[in-house]
Amino acid sequence: NIDIAKFKTSLKKRINRQSIAKIINNKSFWKYDFYVNNFVLDPRPETELIIEQVLNIYKNKNLKLKILDIGTGSGCIAISLAKEFKNASITAIDISKKALEVAAQNSKIHNCVNQIQLMHIDFKNISSKFDLIVSNPPYLSKDQFNNTDPEVKNFEPELALVGGDDGLKFYREYSNTLYNLMNKKAYFVCEIGVNQRQDCEEIFQNSGLHLSNIVNDLQGIERILSFSKI
Repeated sequence: NIDIAKFKTSLKKRINRQSIAKIINNKSFWKYDFYVNNFVLDPRPETELIIEQVLNIYKNKNLKLKILDIGTGSGCIAISLAKEFKNASITAIDISKKALEVAAQNSKIHNCVNQIQLMHIDFKNISSKFDLIVSNPPYLSKDQFNNTDPEVKNFEPELALVGGDDGLKFYREYSNTLYNLMNKKAYFVCEIGVNQRQDCEEIFQNSGLHLSNIVNDLQGIERILSFSKI
């Protein structure tokens, strides 16, 4: 039986250009379904490349990795990594309390509560060291955000999308900070926006981190950068 009232409400939301994921509060990522709402980004297929890249770096899934996920949002990256690396302990941070509530809900759904510590903190205030740092930071410029589809502009959190005026704010902050958060043979794996690879390479030039790998997404766009500690 179709709930006609619910169908009409959903249809109206879709006509207003709300994404289907936001209407049904559910989005698939990696091998799992995640709860999403307007306080978090809908997980994107290209972000799954972060998980793939980490699996390429660490072939042994039994490692007791210490992982930091910066800007965890729905928690999809942290949870997917927790499922792949059962012995890993993961710190997932966000500056949005509302996003962390979503991550906490997903963490419960996927039975990762013991593996993932959620923290409402800016990465600049973290003092531990990690074997792996992952991040899908906000990387749109103000202009790019203003020109995105209504699905994004009206229903996704600007906080999770805009990286300062030129979209590169977080990479600059990372290049100044991450070296000190990384253990000796640690890696940093992050997503970047369209045509940002060269800028990011320059930004990280004097960071003590070495760009070790670039992964293209299905459209051939340079999308995932891996840095190793020199």
